[in-house]
Amino acid sequence: MAETANKTNRNPALDFTKGALVLIMVLYHWINYFYGPHDNRYLRFLTPSFICITGFLISNIYLSKYDISDPRLPKRLCQRGLKILGVFLVLNIIRLLLVQGTFALPSFSDGSPASNLFDVYVVGSGVGGGQTKAVAFFVLIPIGYVLILSAVLSIASRFYRYAFHIVCLISLLSIVVLAGYGIQSPNLELVTIGLLGVIAGYLPRAKVDALVQHPLLLGGAYILYLAAITLWNVIYPLQIIGVFLSLMIIYRVGQTGESPGIAARITILLGKYSLFGYIAQIAVLQMLHFGLKYLESRTLILGSSFLLAFCLTILSVVIVDRVRAKSVVANKMYGAVFA
Repeated sequence: MAETANKTNRNPALDFTKGALVLIMVLYHWINYFYGPHDNRYLRFLTPSFICITGFLISNIYLSKYDISDPRLPKRLCQRGLKILGVFLVLNIIRLLLVQGTFALPSFSDGSPASNLFDVYVVGSGVGGGQTKAVAFFVLIPIGYVLILSAVLSIASRFYRYAFHIVCLISLLSIVVLAGYGIQSPNLELVTIGLLGVIAGYLPRAKVDALVQHPLLLGGAYILYLAAITLWNVIYPLQIIGVFLSLMIIYRVGQTGESPGIAARITILLGKYSLFGYIAQIAVLQMLHFGLKYLESRTLILGSSFLLAFCLTILSVVIVDRVRAKSVVANKMYGAVFA
């Protein structure tokens, strides 16, 4: 999800994967806003996939762009992580202002977004992107943590090359131990998936491309995964499997060759602006949820909201891309927030 400044050696299939995740996220949030709570186990791969692909980009792009001893590497990763956490905070303050009409830090017993900072920033339970959740844009927290932790581990990697692997193993063992006591930490689970993404990102592009050249094998494995979560729901080991299988399948679909069609080109463009697209689609859906509730026909509400959610999200990204190309000031402003 984290975007990079490396425009000369982009991987279109990787951009397609990020863009496809944004579009699936539009569907996921549209269901939440216009159908209400539901069994979302078949889309549970989505949020951790954003975290995983962030980790993948860290090793596949950042660690290959900078020498491990380059002091700019941890600085770049830390700045990026802090920006994303800052964006999360600002967006939720704006959300409070729009919902409540005024911003004040409520008490820690009224269930408001500021009532349990430990739960939001450390544990990560009971939060998410729906309109009924304590905070919005929750996926930004573990993404920021993965980037900041990677900044620290990139320094440690100068002295021990398997620093990421060791910390990832410790995180996995911690999840197992906590589960033994009946404790779950979504933030820890998501950050661990991000670290697994970092480890996967050490694979060169040629090997990544080779891994997805077995569509029948991938399809069969995905059918088994769907059967498993139907029986046992999305337990954490199955979530990890689902994330990597989903990303591999989407990546394979995104290998469109040198002349992608219009749908692929739009998806690739969304991938280049995946963070902005993620934020834009939530803003679009909230506006649609508020603006269309006065319509009397539920069929009209569902149909128009579905089409408008996708079209307006795509349109917002197209506008930003064109404005950046024509305005130096706009390009710098975008870079200051999202790059």
